[in-house]
Amino acid sequence: MTASKRELGKTGLDIPPIVFGTSALGNLYQAYSMETKLAILREMVGSTDRPVVLDSAGKYGAGLALETIGNGLRTLGVPPEKVIISNKLAWVRTPLRGPEPTFERGVWFGLEYDAEQAISYEGILRCWGQGCELLGAPYRPRLVSVHDPDEFLNSAAGSAQRQRAMQNVVGAYRALHELKRQGQVGPIGVGAKDWKVVRELAEIVALDWVMLACSLTVFHHPPEVVALVASLHERGIGIINSAVFHAGFLTGGRFFDYRELHQDDPADRSLFGWRDKFHALCRQHDVLPAAACVRFAMSPPGVAAVALNTSRPEQVQRNWDMASADIPTGFWAAMKDARLISPDYPYLG
Repeated sequence: MTASKRELGKTGLDIPPIVFGTSALGNLYQAYSMETKLAILREMVGSTDRPVVLDSAGKYGAGLALETIGNGLRTLGVPPEKVIISNKLAWVRTPLRGPEPTFERGVWFGLEYDAEQAISYEGILRCWGQGCELLGAPYRPRLVSVHDPDEFLNSAAGSAQRQRAMQNVVGAYRALHELKRQGQVGPIGVGAKDWKVVRELAEIVALDWVMLACSLTVFHHPPEVVALVASLHERGIGIINSAVFHAGFLTGGRFFDYRELHQDDPADRSLFGWRDKFHALCRQHDVLPAAACVRFAMSPPGVAAVALNTSRPEQVQRNWDMASADIPTGFWAAMKDARLISPDYPYLG
């Protein structure tokens, strides 16, 4: 495998192997100073001669991340051709009427606005327009997608309500394709945690690319997901892999897919057991657990990049390094022997 740039499906767009998530710029988990945010952006855009990809969303800090990207890039004097901005559309900024935002309680800090979901034909156009305003000239999103339609669909009560929700999702894509025909946006995608919804949408709407979250990782790679990724690749649909650490648990954190784990909980013991064996093999083969996660996530044909978040400027270069880390073949063979990855996984070992 190589860390050189790859084409995102058949979009004609080459992107680097690391896509930078920007949730920290929206004050996820804590309020960061503008100095820290500028330092993060400076490291991101200065870390390569190629254009960097910044992945954001109206949901990140109720638009604060988009606003910070625009203001930060202008302050740093970054030319627009140096960045490829991805905006995941589904939420619009609204007035804050209480002590904290209502869309995700307890995880966003220091916000001056709330956000509401707007997945429909009109809603996505509203999201698009507001996102452009928050970024400000001369920056515009080049990649666009519908953000977490799986959560939107899965919140429906009953089949009739889900059908209506799906009609709104299809309407959202109709709006995006109109913007594309007008030359206002580039490749159109979807970002979702539920790979089954990605598979469903790929049969209903025209997608240029997908962002899979928590779906194809060194820990979780069922044959159905491997088959989906192969099918997307065959159809020329590009793939960005994200949430490959399962919210940081695989590298030593306390949360697994947004749920805090406890070693004394019998339901969580198997996860801790898997991680202990994984880290032991990493030590034995002199492999960083995070690098193993990233390299596994990049292994299937068609995966153009891995999306990684950082709240620390010094982590930016480490993220780049993980994309090109040399993982010995013997490590993957040992992972298969230990049944930590499927013996049938076709791309490694």
